[in-house]
Amino acid sequence: MKINILAGGPANLIPELLPYRNDGMWIGVDRGVLTLIQNDIQPDLAFGDFDSVTTEELALIEEKVTELNRFMPEKDETDMELALNWALEQNADRIRLFGATGGRLDHLFANIQLLIKPVLLDMAVLIEIIDKKNIIYVKSSGEYTIQEIKDFKYFSFIPVTMEVKGLTLKNFKYPLKNHTVPIGSTLCISNELIEDYGTFSFTEGILMVVRSKD
Repeated sequence: MKINILAGGPANLIPELLPYRNDGMWIGVDRGVLTLIQNDIQPDLAFGDFDSVTTEELALIEEKVTELNRFMPEKDETDMELALNWALEQNADRIRLFGATGGRLDHLFANIQLLIKPVLLDMAVLIEIIDKKNIIYVKSSGEYTIQEIKDFKYFSFIPVTMEVKGLTLKNFKYPLKNHTVPIGSTLCISNELIEDYGTFSFTEGILMVVRSKD
């Protein structure tokens, strides 16, 4: 099962949603519900305190969405975390987060941290943050194949834990073999594939992968 979650991030950073429209169910988060409606995508569920919409906009959301989960602004989880927690309970194999970048930096960092949660819980689900210029996800130790995407040719590998051990990059412009990369290092920023696919592997730690375009 695939689940798409659209939050209320700046519209100029949200990618074209049409390619994803019929590929999984849709959850709107706060103002992201309104964005879905405006893009003729029917939200299956909605989460949020809806403090970022007008009274008229909220009335439209209530008219269009059957399952509306409304919360008080004062709570322990962000609206995005509430939606993601629900998605994780559905045993989805892929969750895409849109509208999760731009605007307030605290929201951005919080959303990036949410990518780490299922890795720590050893859950077999791929969670991606996707905007117009980036695709971001997190992996635990192992070996992974990565395919070329024409528009997202730059790769960065960023340690989430204090260090990532045994990092090996194959079929990349700047290869590595069994390298230890500490947190805070910029060694693995802005790499590129030299073939249609490559592999990255590491033996210990948690690694964030960022695919970007100019």
